[in-house]
Amino acid sequence: MASQFTIFFLILSLSTVLVIGEDHGFGRSLDRKLLGLKKEKLSHFQFYWHDKVSGRNPTSVPVVRPPQNTSTFGFVSMIDNPLTLGPKVRSKLVGRAQGFYASASQQEVSLLMVMNFAFIEGKYNSSTITVLGRNSVFSSMREMPVIGGSGLFRFSRGYAQARTHTFDPKTGDAIVEYNVYVLHY
Repeated sequence: MASQFTIFFLILSLSTVLVIGEDHGFGRSLDRKLLGLKKEKLSHFQFYWHDKVSGRNPTSVPVVRPPQNTSTFGFVSMIDNPLTLGPKVRSKLVGRAQGFYASASQQEVSLLMVMNFAFIEGKYNSSTITVLGRNSVFSSMREMPVIGGSGLFRFSRGYAQARTHTFDPKTGDAIVEYNVYVLHY
């Protein structure tokens, strides 16, 4: 009798695993409603990114210089760039781009961009959008993936388009227009 019960229990356990799915102990499926996730929304943000490398108060500072035998490959710069509604630095401030960019190509001017758009305005105050991608600087339009965020942008995804508005070759200062498209809850 005990062996029949054991066999029955093993068959029942196996069929339960096959119906529910494999439990790895470190991950499981969740109902999105448990986390307060509703239907996704598509949002568009347009702002200007001010990269100031010159003067007394730069918003971009080098933290790693390239080796002597290369042009810019290996260069890393930490950023805390203002995000404004218009191209003038005195336009309304809506947030800051915080992170770094690194020269990631030996053949062209191409940057690895790792940054959070940290918003300080309106309902987006204290929320961030995270961008991680390749920025081929001399292309007229660059596209980088949005890989997540925080606050209102938890579980977000999308892409950011960057277009150089102005670049001063004497100082290295740049103003870049960003159009960011984000799917979020």
